[in-house]
Amino acid sequence: MPPEAFTDLVVSAPKSAAAGLTAVAISMKHVMGNAGLMRGTSAMLKLNQKGGFDCPSCAWPDPDDHRSQFEFCENGAKAIASETTLKRVTPAFFAEHSVAELAGKTDFWMDQAGRLTHPMVLREGDTHYSEISWDEAFELIAKELNGLASPDEAVFYTSGRASNEAAFLYQLFARQYGTNNLPDCSNMCHESSGAAMMASVGVGKGTVTLQDLETAETILIFGQNPGTNHPRMLTSLQAAVEGGAVIVGVNPMKEAGLTGFMHPQQMMGMLGMATPLAEEFLQVRQNGDQALLKGLAKVLVEDGTIDEGFIREHTAGFEVYREHLLSLEWAELERVSGIERERIERVARQCASGERKVVTCWAMGLTQHKNAVATIQEVVNLHLLLGAIGRPGAGLCPVRGHSNVQGDRTMGVFEKMPGWFHDAIDREFGFESPRKHGWDTVAAIEAMHEGRGKVFYALGGNFLQATPDTEYTAEALRRCRLTVHLATKLNRSHLVTGKVGLILPCLGRSEKDRTGGKEQFVTVENSMSVVHQSVGHLAAASDTLLSEPMIIARTANAVLKGRSSVPWLAMGADYDLIRERIARVVPAFEDFNERVRKPGGFYLPNSARELAWTTESGRANFATHALSCLELEEGELLLQTLRSHDQFNTTVYGLDDRYRGISNERRVVFMNPQDMKARGIGPMEEVNLTSHFEGEKRHARHYLAVPYDLPRGACAGYFPELNVLVPLRSFADVSLTPTSKSVRVTIELAS
Repeated sequence: MPPEAFTDLVVSAPKSAAAGLTAVAISMKHVMGNAGLMRGTSAMLKLNQKGGFDCPSCAWPDPDDHRSQFEFCENGAKAIASETTLKRVTPAFFAEHSVAELAGKTDFWMDQAGRLTHPMVLREGDTHYSEISWDEAFELIAKELNGLASPDEAVFYTSGRASNEAAFLYQLFARQYGTNNLPDCSNMCHESSGAAMMASVGVGKGTVTLQDLETAETILIFGQNPGTNHPRMLTSLQAAVEGGAVIVGVNPMKEAGLTGFMHPQQMMGMLGMATPLAEEFLQVRQNGDQALLKGLAKVLVEDGTIDEGFIREHTAGFEVYREHLLSLEWAELERVSGIERERIERVARQCASGERKVVTCWAMGLTQHKNAVATIQEVVNLHLLLGAIGRPGAGLCPVRGHSNVQGDRTMGVFEKMPGWFHDAIDREFGFESPRKHGWDTVAAIEAMHEGRGKVFYALGGNFLQATPDTEYTAEALRRCRLTVHLATKLNRSHLVTGKVGLILPCLGRSEKDRTGGKEQFVTVENSMSVVHQSVGHLAAASDTLLSEPMIIARTANAVLKGRSSVPWLAMGADYDLIRERIARVVPAFEDFNERVRKPGGFYLPNSARELAWTTESGRANFATHALSCLELEEGELLLQTLRSHDQFNTTVYGLDDRYRGISNERRVVFMNPQDMKARGIGPMEEVNLTSHFEGEKRHARHYLAVPYDLPRGACAGYFPELNVLVPLRSFADVSLTPTSKSVRVTIELAS
């Protein structure tokens, strides 16, 4: 983008605490400005309530018992404001704006345009989208899918916002069609957590509840920014601190949501007085977390404060791991982590104190590095040494992003589902599902780019902006015969299409669903494995919208007509029928319809929490990995991409990043002041960034350099804009998650 794209950057001092009355005021401004007084108020009072609808933003769990009347956060309010907006993107809008014109608009502009209302098609050679009927749209999809030489030439992508019912139908359709090409957003975020935990403890999900978090003695928070990405977590952190917990924040950036919380529903918070959160803040070197965790474990072993009884009864591999820890030199652990030995020892001894009620939380600051799986297994190792798993107040807490990303995986949206799942599908539906593993996100992009993937169907999301290597991914999509996007709002992925592009508009989470002539509800699973209802209450944005389950059912019916005995249309018209099938296929969903109708839903079982280890060894496994960290070449910096406070995933709600002191601009790069000085770069000067990977260079030009408190050698900037710098083939070992937090870059003044 040219320099004139700058929008008058204003920089102020970063905040030291999150939320407060400012968060309330901005929430109300977004809701009332988009949805209006009546519609906005109605939406907010039903958000995250029993009998209401689940927030379409993050997957943080709701309290089991008492819930505030205002059980939402600032970014949840922004998400609802965006979904309940009164603005509409109609066929007249598309007639007025060509695809080329829309492609020149910002992501913020597109979100502000409003809700999609009609199915639209962009035919080969056309400059504008035009209206298409639902019947014609499904016929077009059927023609293209049935014309492929192999079902494996199709890609079925899923966003974490899809409901359990939609996700189950979607994977069932893909598998009866004949492929396991089911990439999803988990591939790009917490795949590393699942891979690490499955090998170590036999489950890929968190092992704690909200009560565990709030009653912990020590809470370690690695690579997470709760103030922006999971703001309702701050209430639980405040409760933990008030109960005596010590919070340790670990992050290259000192985020406001780690240091203080002004509870907007309490007098102290309303007066601007913050509850201090992280008692200890470790500003770790970027990608130095593994070294820090090994240091913590080394202290426990050398001090003799490990739980020998737990280790003996429940674990395997301890002696090898112990010898590895003892062989490590403190000087190297300090260098790689960037943290002094004395501070590491202090935190380790805090973890070993009291009843060892330790909870460790982490997010993409750990998952998006080459050594991500090894690093997360160090988190598990620490808990195994302490015996801090499978008991109250202790455990592992990977904090998921999108609202039902965990439920989608439970429902079978995964390119490598185990054999027992396929067997259950086959028994229930009377066909033989394919066993060959499908493509994950990276493999799907490569396949489309090479011409092996010819039809791309997305159940929600903004695939182009969410994935790495934007220009390469755009070209991959353009090489498809057909691209289909099921969505509520316009996004950039709709503007980079195959020869033919389809937009299928659906109901939002907040809207009444009268599919099949009766009131319907869907279900979701949150970060702590609670499955519960979500019931929309607002009038739909358009009478022409269909629900996600019905769109999938009609797609499947059109594509598989005459060769499927699955009652697609019946299930699409009655979600109880979908849940009946889920109950017979997915473990722990017995009596699904009855149990999920109970207010608050139900917990799924967790074998690790119950100290039942479903690993190959039948025990919890210590994982021993060599110490690793990405080492930079001379002149390089290590870039991490991150969200601003005015966005959730790829949806941009505004141009501010209040907690980091940024207003009215997104084209910024945060840099250590000494790194700026060494490169002759002054504050707010214009710079160009170049990423380096295996001899390849990628460029992001015309950014403004902002001095920030970061470790030497680290820098940061916002995605999706900086995804252009993330190489597609740079991914984590084992999980194949793109390394969006480990991008080698050089930065120089723009000419």
